[in-house]
Amino acid sequence: MEINEITQKIIGCAIEVHKHLGPGLLESAYAECMVYELQNSGLRVETQKPVSVIYKERKLDYGYRIDILVEDTVLIELKSVDAFNPVHEAQILTYMKFAGKKIGLLINFNVTMLRNGLRRYRL
Repeated sequence: MEINEITQKIIGCAIEVHKHLGPGLLESAYAECMVYELQNSGLRVETQKPVSVIYKERKLDYGYRIDILVEDTVLIELKSVDAFNPVHEAQILTYMKFAGKKIGLLINFNVTMLRNGLRRYRL
């Protein structure tokens, strides 16, 4: 499956979750529902995957975790916040860099229209 097909399926799953739950819940509720939808759509999913920080060739384990990794290719960072802040973009880009993933989706479910809470990143 090519990357655009994967991201299209992920976005479809996010829309389905948002359609049923709407805004205002905790991130953990959206995460559980996203995993359910992604797996039901036939995608391979890993949750809370550890990400190590590499500093001068030294691996540091500090508890950073990817919310959802799909098909070992697309990193998903979920939020339920009033608005994206620059730190959210920095977070997903850093996770992508250290995890060696080229595509990331930042999804904020705390919006009335999901398209306003969706950003795609490419390294």
